[in-house]
Amino acid sequence: MDSILVCGVDEAGRGPLAGPVYAAAVILDRKRRINGLADSKVLAPERRELLAGRIRERAIAWAVAHASVEEIDRLNIFHASMLAMRRAVQGLGVQPEEAWVDGNHCPGLLCKTRAIVDGDALHPVISAASILAKTERDAEMCALSARFPRYGFDRHKGYATSEHLDALGRLGPCEIHRRSFHAVGVFFQKDLFSDSWGAMAETLRVRSYRMYCDARKLAVGPGLTLLEFRAGERRLRRAYADVLASAEAAPQVDLVDRVLSDAKAQLRAATRPRRTD
Repeated sequence: MDSILVCGVDEAGRGPLAGPVYAAAVILDRKRRINGLADSKVLAPERRELLAGRIRERAIAWAVAHASVEEIDRLNIFHASMLAMRRAVQGLGVQPEEAWVDGNHCPGLLCKTRAIVDGDALHPVISAASILAKTERDAEMCALSARFPRYGFDRHKGYATSEHLDALGRLGPCEIHRRSFHAVGVFFQKDLFSDSWGAMAETLRVRSYRMYCDARKLAVGPGLTLLEFRAGERRLRRAYADVLASAEAAPQVDLVDRVLSDAKAQLRAATRPRRTD
């Protein structure tokens, strides 16, 4: 890194249910050291803000870019993240000789690129990009919270926290929610979570939605055996016995039954012995 101009690249916001995905590109100046650079996820918000200011002051070049919610839904979150990264590198104003990208995929760039798993924890130049992307996105989500105050975006930043899911269960999605994500897209499946669901008592409305979210989480859980899945299904049905017994929630119960049945069928197919003719 001492002999070539390297930019670090990272993104923030691939996982949330709402808001744009951000990316940053940074070229550090080795003559102007910044102590304490680390993966943004392990830093306290106050520390991130302090370091972000130092990065902007001392870096040779830096840029932050984003891909919108519309682009996420149109392209999918992976391609939208790559787009945001390309925009960040293009916005540097200085052409790097090499780009080090956090993760295992690289966006298409004009310079040589390296994908580095856990790069934000291993290389300060990527840590710096991680910090800028995270602080810029957090600031944007706080601004969006002023427009949509009932969702708590300033606190959870759009991630699928219990608070956020409860808000979705009460209110349904707003315009900055990502329709291509299952927990949001389900609201647009005919009338499952619109007309009849909206007429429910609030507690049942929230509970029926949370039941769906927990069923989806169980269905996509990595590495589960069929036995473990069935145990998880029993726990879920006990936890939401009130919803399962409600005639009003029948469409949502049917949806959850389909989600769980499809997941069990896939697990059975994966464990079925192959014929050797």
